[in-house]
This record gives sequence, C-alpha cells and structure tokens, in this order.
Amino acid sequence: MSTGYLIVVGVDGSEGGRRALRWAATEAAARGGAVRAVTAWSWDGLDYGPAPAESPGEERERAVWMIDAEIRELVRERGSHLPVTGEAVEGSPAEVLSAASRGADMLVLGSHGHSRVRHTVLGSVSESCVRMACCPVVVIPVPAREPAAV
Repeated sequence: MSTGYLIVVGVDGSEGGRRALRWAATEAAARGGAVRAVTAWSWDGLDYGPAPAESPGEERERAVWMIDAEIRELVRERGSHLPVTGEAVEGSPAEVLSAASRGADMLVLGSHGHSRVRHTVLGSVSESCVRMACCPVVVIPVPAREPAAV
C-alpha cells in the first residue's frame, strides 16, 4: 500500500473483530490512510467444534475465507474507495498481530474475540498486544448485553 497512514486490525470472525474493522475503516478514511486486516490461524489436529479442520491447509483456507468475507462485507457497506487488504498468518494471535504492528501507525482490536475460554488460562490477545505491539493499540469494546426481561 502506498498510503502514508496504516492501521492494522485484528479480525477473527467475531462481533468484536467486526466492530474493530469498522472502527479502523472509519479512522483510516478520516486520516487518508489504509487498513490491513490480519487474522491468525493455527492447526493442532484437535477437534474444536462441529466441523474441525482436517489439515493445516484446510485451516488456512478457512482463515483466508473468513478474512475475505469480512472485507467484502466492509466494502459492501462502505464502498471500495478505502484501501483495505487482508492477510491470514499462521501463529498465535498476539504474536501475529504484534508482528504486523511493526511499521503500522496503529493496531486496532476488539475487546472480545473467540477465545474467551482460553482467556482464563492464557490471558487475552488484547492484553498481550498492548504489551508487545510496536505502535499505539486501540481496543474497541463490545457493548454489554442487556439482561433479559423477566
């Protein structure tokens, strides 16, 4: 990308990732910059859900499909005037996003992604990125859900 201001945003298919991508797009447009959406993927061969990937290649394909779908939706909503690229990188989310922040002006993350269960054991991606990133980090909150009426 040849634009001067670059915002890297972590996208994982969650509502938090979508909110972060939309915020980053708005911010980049205001600054005349570009967005680089990044997702991390890994494959350990374990069964995590209803349709686990059967190979590293399949897991990578799923990550590429997800990031492409998120970008297509953003372009559908906002138009194609904003430079947005996507990238699926093998590795742990905090390490991938922190490495992607090198050379970026800002790293944007959602406050809640798909790894809430892992948070209790490993710590959150946002917390790790705040410590490891090479640029300012913005964490976009996901609104709390209203309690159901009784």
